[in-house]
Amino acid sequence: MIGADESGFRLGPVGQIVLGVADLARSEAFYGGVLGLRRLFGDEGQAGYDAGEIRIVLQVRADHETVRPGSPIHFRVYDIRRARTELEARGAIFHEPIQMVASFGGHDLWITEFTDPEGHRLALMMEGPKGFAP
Repeated sequence: MIGADESGFRLGPVGQIVLGVADLARSEAFYGGVLGLRRLFGDEGQAGYDAGEIRIVLQVRADHETVRPGSPIHFRVYDIRRARTELEARGAIFHEPIQMVASFGGHDLWITEFTDPEGHRLALMMEGPKGFAP
């Protein structure tokens, strides 16, 4: 749980992220097939996928104008090179090379971004040891 404020109120961890989509079948093929996430539930208007401790829920928007990609969702991986190579082989399109974006005391943060079929920004992230070079 996130720390409490003076009144004792606290939020729990993020439980799910909802993404608006225009084409549910196409998005399901991407999240279930390309990314390999396990489908948890669904009907004609939505589908939920297991992304570890967070669910990603795809919801159909009748008016495509309401589908607005937002902040990227970062998937933690243990080997960013291998994960990127695998996703590229499955059809994911990356828009930048693997880059170190932050340096911490004992490790560096590496990121590489891609998009889903609706234009939602996604990324792989890896906290690598000092001296790691992809």
